[in-house]
Amino acid sequence: MDYSIFISLALYFIVVLGIGLYSFKQSNTDVAGYMLGGRSLSPKVTALSAGASDMSGWMLMGLPGAIYISGMSSAWIAIGLTIGAFFNYVLVAPRLRVYTEYANNAITIPDYFENRFNDKSHILRLLSSIVIIIFFALYTSSGVVAGGKLFESSFGLSYELGLYITAGVVVAYTLFGGFLAVSITDFVQGCIMFVALILVPVVVLFELGGISAATAQFADMPFNYLDMFTDASNGSTLSVIAIISLLSWGLGYFGQPHIIVRFMAIRSVKDIKTARRIGMSWMVVTIIGALGTGLLGFAYVKSQGADLHDPETIFIYLSNVLFHPLISGFLLAAILAAIMSTISSQLLVTSSSLTGDIYQLFVRRDASQKELVLVGRICVALVAIVAIMLAYNRDNSILSIVSNAWAGFGAAFGPVVLISLFWSKMTRLSAIAGMLTGTLTVLFWIYAPVTINGLSLSQWLYEIVPGFLVCSVTIVIVSLLTQQRDMLVIDTFERVNQEFSTRN
Repeated sequence: MDYSIFISLALYFIVVLGIGLYSFKQSNTDVAGYMLGGRSLSPKVTALSAGASDMSGWMLMGLPGAIYISGMSSAWIAIGLTIGAFFNYVLVAPRLRVYTEYANNAITIPDYFENRFNDKSHILRLLSSIVIIIFFALYTSSGVVAGGKLFESSFGLSYELGLYITAGVVVAYTLFGGFLAVSITDFVQGCIMFVALILVPVVVLFELGGISAATAQFADMPFNYLDMFTDASNGSTLSVIAIISLLSWGLGYFGQPHIIVRFMAIRSVKDIKTARRIGMSWMVVTIIGALGTGLLGFAYVKSQGADLHDPETIFIYLSNVLFHPLISGFLLAAILAAIMSTISSQLLVTSSSLTGDIYQLFVRRDASQKELVLVGRICVALVAIVAIMLAYNRDNSILSIVSNAWAGFGAAFGPVVLISLFWSKMTRLSAIAGMLTGTLTVLFWIYAPVTINGLSLSQWLYEIVPGFLVCSVTIVIVSLLTQQRDMLVIDTFERVNQEFSTRN
């Protein structure tokens, strides 16, 4: 293999590790600086950091792979995500930024829940921390799986070695640099992903000879790859339920801790509008690029008479066969960027829950800031080890793992976050009940031995839909049944609304 690829990847590793070293010198003095970067992120860093940590390896591997297999019917996922991301910026971002600062300076999502409902029992914080730890261990493993597949298919290394290389580099800059390192590297990685997802489909289209030549590759297919209402993998027509399932991915945004924590860290509420414009523009372009990679990649593989063993490696295949090794190295770095940006964010959020919401609360209440930062770093390494262990099953589908974790967070946290920001009458008990019922509904929907028309529940309807609905209904009913006049909660809610109106 040409060493130019290794040179490109080595330069990428040097850049991200250098950012980690810079951030180590800037933000490791206290736990707030380590976990939230001092609430000083600029709009562009917030936007690209949120986008890059959101999209992960599924953007360059999972989504193109789904399009490669099923055709344009998988584009409904992209539409749902785009809508969900937009409303996340509009509904959650500004209010959460004000509330988390104003209500006792919350630096984690469990911290926010506890402060929002004045929960002196700490049950809400503990429960939300457990949800974060369980689902992020699974979610993080999907990124490590993507890294293992990348190094195996591109460099002929063992899958297991790829797991350790991917996790090792991420742990290095996350462990030392904290939130600031994660956010800055996400910005750089977001830029790399943006360029890569424009470059690859454009070059493939050129190689095929234009749009008409590319379209001709689908003419003799038994099923219509370009029809959004037909699953090209089996020729079945998408039902209304199937379309709702794909669109419902957008519901997950309201409950993703690694994404909404960026809104907590932006330097001011007024910057959120700018961040939204940048973030949504980036997202639309990169998603179109991912769709184009899968669709045009299928056409190119078919035109060459090649055999692609794993559809989720189509971006890697195109990078290796169509570009000079130096450019291939850059494109492979884009995959690493997507993978690492999400893993690092998830490691940090999980570490913050283990440190602030469990260690400080239940083990060492009087722990110094220096001790908490040290514990946070240890937790980063421990969570990474667990993720590697979960990723040892090489047959895991990246998109499948992500979909389960995404649904878990969306159903457990999404309604709680949304309703708590807009309804003053929501109670502590309703938050606990909603979180529990949302999580249990998702788990039941995934694992219950129940079928509908021969399909498992999760195959028939994406589990985030029933989970989100059950959580929402539970919150409303329990709130109405347990109305309580906690004047501190009511007064804080009213003052936050006034502050939000003033700042916005």
